Amino acid sequence: MIDQKTVRPIETARILLESNNRVELTSFLETVSSTQLVYLMSRLHKDEQQNLLTLLNPEDAAYVIEELPDAQAVDIIEDMDVEDAAAIINEMMSDEQADLIMELHEKDAEAILTEMNPSEAAGLRKLIEYDPETAGGLMLTEYISYKETATVKEVIEDLKKNSEKYKYYHVRYIYVLSRQGVFLGVLQMQDLLLADPSQHLSEIVIKDVIAIHVNASLDEVSDLFDTHDFYGIPVIDDHKKLIGILRRKNVLEAINERAAYEHLETQGIVGGDELRTMPVFLRSRRRLSWLSVNILLNIIAASVIAFYQDTLSTVIALAVFLPIISDMSGCSGNQAVAVSMRELSLGTVRPTEMLRVWFQEISVGLINGLVLGILIGLAAYLWKGSIYLGLVVGGALAINTIVAVSIGGTVPLFLKKINVDPALASGPILTTITDMIGFFLALSFATIMIAHLGGL
Repeated sequence: MIDQKTVRPIETARILLESNNRVELTSFLETVSSTQLVYLMSRLHKDEQQNLLTLLNPEDAAYVIEELPDAQAVDIIEDMDVEDAAAIINEMMSDEQADLIMELHEKDAEAILTEMNPSEAAGLRKLIEYDPETAGGLMLTEYISYKETATVKEVIEDLKKNSEKYKYYHVRYIYVLSRQGVFLGVLQMQDLLLADPSQHLSEIVIKDVIAIHVNASLDEVSDLFDTHDFYGIPVIDDHKKLIGILRRKNVLEAINERAAYEHLETQGIVGGDELRTMPVFLRSRRRLSWLSVNILLNIIAASVIAFYQDTLSTVIALAVFLPIISDMSGCSGNQAVAVSMRELSLGTVRPTEMLRVWFQEISVGLINGLVLGILIGLAAYLWKGSIYLGLVVGGALAINTIVAVSIGGTVPLFLKKINVDPALASGPILTTITDMIGFFLALSFATIMIAHLGGL
C-alpha cells in the first residue's frame, strides 16, 4: 500500500502503473480532483497514458477522458488501439462522444465508429451531422421518455428495473410523447411519485413547455437560457419529435469555448486549442501560419519609414516616438476590436450596423486621442524643449487613435459580413493600417516642420 501523503500524485501513478495494480490505481484516481487529473495526465509519457487507460475499466477510463481538454483527449485517443478507444467512447455521454469524434481525423473516427456498439455508433453518426454550435450539436440523447398512454405505476416500475442504466442520466424530468412520438410535455419526478399509480401520463403531463429546434444556433439557445431559468430544454426536429435534451451547462461551456477560441485566434494561434503536450511541429505550423502573414504586413508598414528616411535621419528624436505612436494606437484599436467581437458574440450588434458603430467609436476616439496626444506631446516638449516636436508626435497620436478605433470597431463587422473570421483577421489588419498611418502622420508632420526640428 502506498502512503499517498508522502508521495507525489505523479510518482504514485507511476508506481501503480509499473505494478499493474488496477484496483489501487482506480482507488487512487477517485481521490484526485479534476484539476489534478488533467495535470497528472499531461505529465505522464504517452506510453504511461495508454497503460493507465487500458488498466482501468472502460467506464473509469471514460471519466478520465471526459475530464481532459479536447485537444489532449484527441491526442491520446488517436494513439490508442481502436478496440480500446471504442470501448472507452462507448461509455461516454453522447455529447462528449460527439465532441471527441468530430475532433479526430476522419480515418480514425471511422475506425472507432466501426468498432463501437452498433446502436451507440448509429446514434453518434446522427449527432456528428449537426453543426457543433447548434442545439443538435450540443444536446444529449440520454433522456427518459414514455408514451402518454403509460400509467404512473408502469413508469415507476420501469425506472426501478433500469435503475443501473438511468443512474448516469441527468434525471430531473420525464418527457412525455404522443402515440406517434411527438413531444407533448414534461413531468417532474416529484409529480410522478405523488400521482395516483393508475393515472395515465396524459392526465398529469405539463404541456405548456418550451422546446427548441435542433438547428437553433448557439446564440439563440444562449438567449433562451438567459431569458428562462431552465436546467434543460427539450430539442425537437421538424416533425416536433423529441430527439435530445439541451442542458444549461453544455451551452455555457460552448459559449466559453468559443470565446477562448476567438481569443487564441486574435493572438495568432490558428487551428484551435493548443497545448504544449502537442507535437512541436504542429504547434509551430499553427503559429507560423499567422506570423508569416503578419511579417509581410509589417514590412509594408515599415516601407513608410523607408520613404521618409531623410526626415528621420534629420530628426533622430522621432525614432523614440514612432514605436509609442504605433503601440498606443494599436492598444486603442484593440480595445475597439474586443468590444465589437463581444457584441457580435452576444448578438447586440449586426454586421450591417457599421456606420452606427463608427459614430460611437469616433466619439471615444476624439476624447482619448486628444488626451493621449497632449500627454505624449508634453513628454516630447519636456524632453527636447521643442513645442514643434510636441505638436508633431502629439498630433500624429491623436489622429491615429481616431483612425485606430474607427478601424477596430468596424473591421470585425465588415469581416463578419463577408464571412471571414473576424477574430483571426481583425488584428493583423488593424496593426498594419495603424502602423502605416501613424508613421505616415508623424513623418509627414515632421517633414512640414523640418525647419524647426533640425538637430533634435
